[in-house]
Amino acid sequence: MKLFGSSGTRGVVGDSLTPEFVLRIAKAAGTVWDTDRAVVARDARTTGEMFSNAATSGLESVGVDVDRLGPTPTPSAVRYAGETARPAIVITASHNPPEYNGVKLVGADGVELGIDDLEAIESHVLEERFATAAWDAVGESRRVESANREYVAGLLDAVDRESIAEADLTVALDPGHGPGALTSPTFFRELGCEVVTVNANADGHFPGRPSEPVEPNLGDLKSLVRAADADVGIAHDGDADRAVFLDERGEVVVAEASLAALAAAELDPGDIAVAAVNVSQRLVDVCDAADATLELTPIGATNIITRIRELHAAGERVPIAGEGNGGIFYPEYRLVRDGAYVGAKFLELAAERPVSEIVSPYTDYENVRINLSYDTEAELKSMLDAARQFAESADAEPNTTDGYRLDYGDAWVLVRPSGTEPKVRVYAEAADAERAERLAEAAAEPLRDALADLD
Repeated sequence: MKLFGSSGTRGVVGDSLTPEFVLRIAKAAGTVWDTDRAVVARDARTTGEMFSNAATSGLESVGVDVDRLGPTPTPSAVRYAGETARPAIVITASHNPPEYNGVKLVGADGVELGIDDLEAIESHVLEERFATAAWDAVGESRRVESANREYVAGLLDAVDRESIAEADLTVALDPGHGPGALTSPTFFRELGCEVVTVNANADGHFPGRPSEPVEPNLGDLKSLVRAADADVGIAHDGDADRAVFLDERGEVVVAEASLAALAAAELDPGDIAVAAVNVSQRLVDVCDAADATLELTPIGATNIITRIRELHAAGERVPIAGEGNGGIFYPEYRLVRDGAYVGAKFLELAAERPVSEIVSPYTDYENVRINLSYDTEAELKSMLDAARQFAESADAEPNTTDGYRLDYGDAWVLVRPSGTEPKVRVYAEAADAERAERLAEAAAEPLRDALADLD
């Protein structure tokens, strides 16, 4: 696909993402969708209202009425779409910096569109095939104020409130200035937790921290966990579809370790877990121990969702899926990454024992990620050519599901282009931090050399 990557389409506002472009996407979606009413929602970014207006205008211009939800966590918007059987356009750039924004498309079944549906809409965008309505048949819009309240109520019904409340947990929460600030504090308090917060006002400038919940950005949450003597810390990304955890000592839990712990609590023999090709050995070990199967996809929610739906159609049980960035699916609850729901599932575990004990079986691996930026398609091609040559000359068989992954039994390295940013990412994992660093640097070096050769 040219327009839609591993999780919708994103870009720098005014550069690769403009109101005109969003308008065209909305007109194409409204043309393809068999509906007379759709949904538009957004995260808290400063440009969200502008792009929501463009999306609403695009839908109305092809005769579709619009429910406008305003600032809404992505899982809340997805829930509303599924409950009302109305497809949705969600304006969000998730964890990207504030100058970015983006578009996610959700079907009337409350699931982000899969590859086939995205390709159909993309073809209408590229060919400008729009079912423009007559002047007296254009759509109308209305504001919907209840979506976030209903989302929180649904979450409360879906988790073990009793065990969490009885544990009398203190939760330190960092919504990262995203729309999770509008729902997660209320949700965790309604679960019976004592909740203390930081960065809990929705603000698209992200004044307290960048929107990606990675360790360098979580210093304030670390301090809050320690100051409040909290049992657990929870951090969201810019649209609250991810959850990253801190233990009772204020130490960040590696997201791959929390995924492994949550998977171990869900998987039974014969089950299938689905993960992206950068999956940690931790999840491989959990699936082996549970006598469950692990299936790998290209990175990105779109690819994982597509594979889960294929497995469901074949009658397979997939109780958990996701990526090692805090984005986890519980398909039997809802086929969406939901940071608040994942947070509550983790609290169910924390009600029984300290977080440090929950994740201790999954701390034996070290991860390294290197991001290499590019400015032109020529630079990207040069780096990917170098990655291919590196993989072909390596002493391991490349897995080319998404980029080039080399497995060494007890360690692995992966090189792939980002689906959301102009970067090539190098991932490595090993039981020894130095070895992981060496693997990553060995893979990154020929890519840096390829860029230097272009200068």
